[in-house]
Amino acid sequence: MSVIRKFAGDTLVLATHNRGKVEELKHMLGGRIKKLLCAADVDLPEPVEDGATFLANASIKALAGARDSGLPCLADDSGLCVNALGGNPGIYSARWGGPEKDFKKAMRLVHERMGDSEDTSAAFVAVLVLAWPDGHIEWTEGRVEGNIVWPMQGDGGHGYDPIFVPKGETRSFAQMTMDEKNGYSHRGFALRAMIEKVF
Repeated sequence: MSVIRKFAGDTLVLATHNRGKVEELKHMLGGRIKKLLCAADVDLPEPVEDGATFLANASIKALAGARDSGLPCLADDSGLCVNALGGNPGIYSARWGGPEKDFKKAMRLVHERMGDSEDTSAAFVAVLVLAWPDGHIEWTEGRVEGNIVWPMQGDGGHGYDPIFVPKGETRSFAQMTMDEKNGYSHRGFALRAMIEKVF
């Protein structure tokens, strides 16, 4: 069994161009790391995500970011898995929004494809990978169960947040404050596990 590597530096790159994700991660990591940079700060290109799982795609992004920046790099791959759609959009969640990443379009597509299905159950899944320039990685996974709602509810959050209500709640992620959402969210669970593991 390999030894878990602890993060010992003062600078971490977040391998995402998604400002919503950057803010979420910064909010949760705040105070633990001296300097947090995002992909745009270090001019990271977006690698081709051709993995078949969340872990594979998060690893592709984290390893490419660590190699290109020369710094430890944290990447996530996450998505909405709708049971009535056989787990889709899943790893293709961002692609359902088209080249312009229009999530209103993606949410309408989920609604249309679900049709009159009585099964509204779904889960948000996130895998976080921390990679070092030498190729070492550590990873964690977070998952939150809930239901799809329509029409969209709330204007906060990002991605599919307006159509997802976590179990035990009556509000969508888009109707919650960032702290409330982080208490439930898949990325929140994955990040808390990563903080415990390496930070």
